[in-house]
Amino acid sequence: MLADMREEYARGTLHKSDLSESPLKQFDLWFNQIKEMGVPDANAFTLSTITKNGTPASRVVLLKGVESGSFVFFTNYLSEKGMDIESCPNVAMNFFWRDLERQVRIEGVATKLSKDASDQYFNSRPYSSQLGALASPQSEIIKSRQWLEERWSELRNDFPNEEQIKRPDHWGGYAIQPSLFEFWQGRASRLHDRFRYSPSSDQWKIDRLAP
Repeated sequence: MLADMREEYARGTLHKSDLSESPLKQFDLWFNQIKEMGVPDANAFTLSTITKNGTPASRVVLLKGVESGSFVFFTNYLSEKGMDIESCPNVAMNFFWRDLERQVRIEGVATKLSKDASDQYFNSRPYSSQLGALASPQSEIIKSRQWLEERWSELRNDFPNEEQIKRPDHWGGYAIQPSLFEFWQGRASRLHDRFRYSPSSDQWKIDRLAP
C-alpha cells in the first residue's frame, strides 16, 4: 500500500558551519558532487509557474547553465510554461537528488535571454533536436503521433543540412534570478536538516528551518 511506502534517510548531515556564505557557491558544491557520481539527468529540476487563472503548474526541465548568478534553461516561448512566465515571471525550481538524499528549492524571477545567447545554444544542439524545436507546436493539441513524425520528416527534407536551420523566434532561453534558496538534507526519523538563504541588505541571511 502507498501508506506503507517509506524509507529512512541516513546518508548525510548538514550543519550551518558546513554552508558557504553564498547560496550559489553552495549549489555549485552540491551539484558538482552529484554530477561526479554520474547520476543521469542530475541537471533536471521541477519548474513551477503560475497560470493566468492563478493556479500552479509544474513540469521537469533541464538546467543548462548558471550564468551571472542566474539559472538558465531553454524552451518554446509559446508553450504553457512560456505563456505562464509571460503573464507572471515569478517561478520556483526544485532539484531532488535521491542518491545523496538532498533537495534544493529556489524561488526567483524568469526573464528571456538575449537573442544572441539563445542562438548560440540552439546552434550547439544536435541536428535532430533542432528539427524537433521546429516540428513541435509545444503544448498545443495535435492530431496524432503520426502527424508529429510526418512533420519532423518533412522538415528534415526541407533542411537536410544542419547549417540551414535557424533558431525559430518562438524558441529560446530564460534566466531565473534567484531571490530565495533552501537546502535540504534527509535525516533519520524525518528530522531533516533544512537551511534557507534569504536576502538581507548586501548579503544572504541563513536560517535553520524545522523539518
